[in-house]
Amino acid sequence: LMSGTSHDGVDAALVEIEGLYKKKQPRNVKTGLYIPLDDTAHGPINVGFIHHLHRCYHKSLRDDIDRAFTGDTERICGLNFRLGKVFSEVVLDLLKRHGLKASDIDAVSSHGQTVCHIPPKGRRRGATLQIGEPAVIAELTGILTVSDFRVRDMAAGGQGAPLVPLSDYLMFRKKGLTRAVLNIGGIANVTIVRDRPEDTIAFDTGPGNALMDEAVKIFTGGKLPFDRNGAIAKKGKLNGKLLKELLSHPYFRKGPPKSTGREEFGREMVSIILRKHRSLSFEDIVTTLTHLTVISIHRSLGRYSPDELIVTGGGTKNSFMTGLLRDMFRDGGTDVNDISRYGIPPLAKEAVSFAVLGYLTLKGRAGNIPAATGAGHPVILGKLTLP
Repeated sequence: LMSGTSHDGVDAALVEIEGLYKKKQPRNVKTGLYIPLDDTAHGPINVGFIHHLHRCYHKSLRDDIDRAFTGDTERICGLNFRLGKVFSEVVLDLLKRHGLKASDIDAVSSHGQTVCHIPPKGRRRGATLQIGEPAVIAELTGILTVSDFRVRDMAAGGQGAPLVPLSDYLMFRKKGLTRAVLNIGGIANVTIVRDRPEDTIAFDTGPGNALMDEAVKIFTGGKLPFDRNGAIAKKGKLNGKLLKELLSHPYFRKGPPKSTGREEFGREMVSIILRKHRSLSFEDIVTTLTHLTVISIHRSLGRYSPDELIVTGGGTKNSFMTGLLRDMFRDGGTDVNDISRYGIPPLAKEAVSFAVLGYLTLKGRAGNIPAATGAGHPVILGKLTLP
């Protein structure tokens, strides 16, 4: 289960993973992607992607999550249980569609909904909070639930993000190629996949859809949650002055490992932009914010010269933004492909990644890559809630 920083809905992926040191194809995979993974550090892992289900949040729930970013403890406490119920309903719906029972499922691997993420800085320890109560999921589904993945990495001195690099490495490593796996959610994150896991680099590049979404919500009074297919951005003009100002943000000067969130690139930042640039049209601001996402991604990846860029996440639905990406990377000889080319729907990929991480947790295997998160050592991620 994955509910990302865009908080527009929850994605459930039904995945069968064959046990370590077993090389046969997962038995229940009738359609979709079958990925045989063989990594000497973690043993052979066969991942069978079966099905994906996306459940959009009602506007009232999206609004409650918005308020939770700056909300009081009572509001967050209630939302924690409400989301746990929503997540459970999606799991049960997915199983019903495939004629499966709870006893057919080994575990639910739930990332939860991030409501606060504060990376460590200097002597300040980091902190992060994902909600969507796992006890509710375990109770309502009757399935062992793995959750709360990020805190263990932070406890070991890491950023708590990004956590998908190991699964990206396992799924997309190809000998002799450098691949960049880019997820454009509210925040954009990338994994540089090379031959060896210790050479894997991953970090948040900066804003993905978050700033654009906030601008659209503010300008439309909440009637539109995002710029559907980049229709608004297509009508605007890039404002060079605003773009230069945004690219001067100190986050873009940091080197990896690094992570960020809506605390840096969210509603507060958009409110400041709107106050300082009142003369700009709605369309020009959305266009400029779209260019900011694309340019910050391109600059972040420049030093790695990937042979292929595999794009996933909600940002793949924005044809204006993906068009800019293709144009920008084409000059450097990088092939840009949607992840659907590999049999995984763009909205399912993060959920599949956390299924892999949950599997590693159940097998007692570390799920983080310290070079990516900055943790002092590899750690087993997540907590278990028994049904």
